Amino acid sequence: MDLYEYQARQLLEEHGIPQPRAVYASTVEEAGEAADTIGYPCMVKGQATIGHRGQAGAVKRAHNREEAMQLAEQILPMTISGHPVRGVLITKAENILHEYYVSISVDRASRDYDVLATANGGTEVEAVALQHPESVKRLHISPLEVFDRQAAKAMAGRIGFYHADLDQAADILLHMWETFQECDATLVEINPLAKVGDPDDESTKHLDALDAKISLDGNAAFRHDGWARFSDSDQDDPYERKAKENGLHYVHLNGQVGVIGNGAGLVMSSLDAVSGAGKEQGTAIKPANFLDIGGGASAQVMETSLDVVLSDPQVRSVMVNVYGGITSCAQVAQGIVQAVSHRDDPRPIVVRFDGNAAQEGLSIIAESHDSRLTVADTMEEAAAQAVRLAKVSTASDSKEGE
Repeated sequence: MDLYEYQARQLLEEHGIPQPRAVYASTVEEAGEAADTIGYPCMVKGQATIGHRGQAGAVKRAHNREEAMQLAEQILPMTISGHPVRGVLITKAENILHEYYVSISVDRASRDYDVLATANGGTEVEAVALQHPESVKRLHISPLEVFDRQAAKAMAGRIGFYHADLDQAADILLHMWETFQECDATLVEINPLAKVGDPDDESTKHLDALDAKISLDGNAAFRHDGWARFSDSDQDDPYERKAKENGLHYVHLNGQVGVIGNGAGLVMSSLDAVSGAGKEQGTAIKPANFLDIGGGASAQVMETSLDVVLSDPQVRSVMVNVYGGITSCAQVAQGIVQAVSHRDDPRPIVVRFDGNAAQEGLSIIAESHDSRLTVADTMEEAAAQAVRLAKVSTASDSKEGE
């Protein structure tokens, strides 16, 4: 679950990380009121779950209410790399003296936690990494070690937050780690972390988180009742939402062959088989989804799965690849026949069964005498047929549209 900046700021604030005052606004009128509340000058920041919003023109400075409203009017309709802007955040425009970058993320390769930081820059950290790779520090926190304030201060020293108070930098690192752990995050990023204040008044200088990005592990949602406030139905994929409501493990992809199987490994292999068949046949046909019906799936689960997959108009054919263990292929076959009998849908379905009750399942498919259903002996054969049928279906649609 990727959070918007204003949502990420809520978590940082709850964990004691300093940041400029801000007010979220969803309309132009609200933006004007928020700007008056914050004071001038202020920043008008488009809220989208993607970085580089400033480069896209979605982060602007306003010097009065009229300008704030004009900027909000320009920013609210924007879409940044396919991510629509959902409101604007009005924040105090700080006097930036120096910028830093720091993030904590899961490092699956080393099986620990990756701390990436640089004291040279902030928003343009990618350019810094390319031009001065030696200035980017990659440190690690072991899941077995205690990361306390002493460890945070030692890490801050290794990063080298020059121009900044090392104790405050250590506090921010520690609070970021607490946010990461307590919120079951996969990423906590502050970019930029900035030293702000009056250059002529040392007492005003301090570190502030001027922007933040946080990604939460959706699998941990059951532990966090407070995550309901982050729900965004407009951002959710409608097919993934429908599958989730029915307890299905589904991921929407940008392809034409729906893929249904039992077991994540088998479904992943099926995706590879469809991709490979598409290349072999010299076509751009690709998998449209990942859908794992799990072990012991009933006829109803199979029927619901087909309903979800076929609700996607991009799908031109479906490949069902089931290896019966706990799952009975006969039950799956009954679900397939029930699903197609209830739908006036010409799209073809290729079925490959193996294992528990495979022959019984194939007999059920054959006895249905439904021309939309075909069977294959192997996964590779099923993938090749599904790709070929999707290609024919797509070509037929193109001719009808001419």
